[in-house]
Amino acid sequence: MCLILVAWQSHPDYPLIVAANRDEFYARRTRPAAWWGQTVSLLAGRDEEAGGTWLGINRQGRVAMLTNVRAPDQPVTRTSSRGLLVLSALQHSGSFDEWSRENERLSQGFRGFHLLVAEPLPAPVRGVDARLACYTNRPEGGQSGWERNLAPGIYGLSNASLDTPWPKVTKAVSSFACQVAGRVAVEPLMKLMADRELARERELPRTGIPLDWERALSAVQIRANGYGTRATTVLTVRRDGSVVFVERSFDSEAPHAFQDRRFEFVIDGTGQRAAALDAPRDGERN
Repeated sequence: MCLILVAWQSHPDYPLIVAANRDEFYARRTRPAAWWGQTVSLLAGRDEEAGGTWLGINRQGRVAMLTNVRAPDQPVTRTSSRGLLVLSALQHSGSFDEWSRENERLSQGFRGFHLLVAEPLPAPVRGVDARLACYTNRPEGGQSGWERNLAPGIYGLSNASLDTPWPKVTKAVSSFACQVAGRVAVEPLMKLMADRELARERELPRTGIPLDWERALSAVQIRANGYGTRATTVLTVRRDGSVVFVERSFDSEAPHAFQDRRFEFVIDGTGQRAAALDAPRDGERN
């Protein structure tokens, strides 16, 4: 995944809105979004070569999504796929804190990544508060640890730290903020993520890759030699627990051709959650 835009607790009807592009080599075998397993508790695409995923949501409403850290100067070593961290976060039945404690040390064995994990709706029955956290094994700036809780707002994440002002991040976040300020709809967000305009040379970041690749990777939607945007995902979670998940996957042989898959469901326990939130608290009367 190379570009993730997130509106977190910033819309009156949608606590979470996500628009994301997954960029990958066309030759890498990928399975499109579907429900996983016999219990169909996890919705995500699948990396057929390493078994993980890049973005998904489970029936309880937990969302996880990941980007790699661009670090061409670091030696390439054989490690586990970072997509397994997304899968781990979605399959973990415990709290954020439990997952964090179990995976902080293990995360050092992966190449650089940033992982966003969200619980868009509070679940009093399970003792869960609404929360969005960013986990990384490559902390920068003022970040002291591997976990950072995010305040309500709009965020952009590419292949560097959260909100690093690469041209495509700055441009996409601005357009995304305008789009989600009003009526939230899938197709305008898909159009936003399909922008192929390249950044001007003077605007390009210098990340250690050749200039022609720096230029090719500066677009929101990438079309390069053997590499590009393989899928665009739009995910919305309403406060009533209804979820819309749309994946637009692009043909690896003909990247201009695409197929949409749309999923709609209601987060498990939404009725229980509403009843718990409406129940009188100590000192209150009906």
